Amino acid sequence: MKTDAPLTRREQEILHSIIREYIETGEPVGSRTISKRWNDNLSAASIRNVMADLADEGYLSQPHTSAGRVPTEKAFRHYAGSISAGRIPAADTERLRAELTNLATTEERMERSSHLLTEITRNVGIAAAMPAHGQSLDQVELLPLADRRVLMVLVTRDGTVRNRVVLLQERISAEELTSIRNYVNRSFSGWLLGDARRELVRRMAEERAHYDEILRKVTILYQQGLLELDPMPEIHMEGASNLVGVDLHLTREKMRDLLRALEEKKRLIELLDRFLEHRPGELKISVGLEEASPVMKELVLIGITLHTASGFVGKIAVLGTMRMQYERVMAAVLNIGRAFETM
Repeated sequence: MKTDAPLTRREQEILHSIIREYIETGEPVGSRTISKRWNDNLSAASIRNVMADLADEGYLSQPHTSAGRVPTEKAFRHYAGSISAGRIPAADTERLRAELTNLATTEERMERSSHLLTEITRNVGIAAAMPAHGQSLDQVELLPLADRRVLMVLVTRDGTVRNRVVLLQERISAEELTSIRNYVNRSFSGWLLGDARRELVRRMAEERAHYDEILRKVTILYQQGLLELDPMPEIHMEGASNLVGVDLHLTREKMRDLLRALEEKKRLIELLDRFLEHRPGELKISVGLEEASPVMKELVLIGITLHTASGFVGKIAVLGTMRMQYERVMAAVLNIGRAFETM
């Protein structure tokens, strides 16, 4: 009968030994295998009794009568919650920090992070730059194009760059665009974007009765989205092919559904939002993702939410099977997270 009683030290150690063996081999684990690795000289019979108790508690299942035991979702959840991140080689730590530091924009760092996570963990690496109300303006650039069109370039302090081409009802000369650019940069560089927009609206309302020509044309560009970022997050995912060939107990059709879901940015964002709602900088491990989709029942998401001094908000995560190398994955996510927090 299953209960919620805490495991004894011996039960926990045996359970962890079974999980580690299963992660390595993917095969049901027998009592003799564990007894050979056990330091306390417990007999296979004693270990078999503990395994039977663990099965009664819902931590182990037995695929066949004569087979060994397989850890359940409950077992992996217990394991993930009771271990600490391992260490990755110092050379890898320095390499990933150097690679991220040498990139100019948040988008480039996110794309590189998904690649590094996949390379280090051999799972699916996901990195997203979420819309951040706290992003600060670095500068704007305004360039005239043909047929009353203007290229508006917005750069934030975290390196985000957004380009937007707008069609105006009236022509604004190159000299006027330069004056508008100088006015906005001089007035609002270093401001949070939300604060800058509110202050600009206040100035326009306050000075409506005696507009000067530059402020009137700032208003025209403001109505076209000046000082606004696109609402959609920047998201990168790499390594979905690592899920092909592992036994997720999915039909071919269900596997196609899973891979299709991972290709949809909206689905990935929903996945990160659902399972990485946690305090910034704190590692979150979610075992069994069936709440997001039935085809993700045997998957695990390990990730972290980042808030940096520049106002940037990001989510770094690894998606993989329950047989992943948890300590290594946790270490990779934490190290990349720490690299971002220093930028």
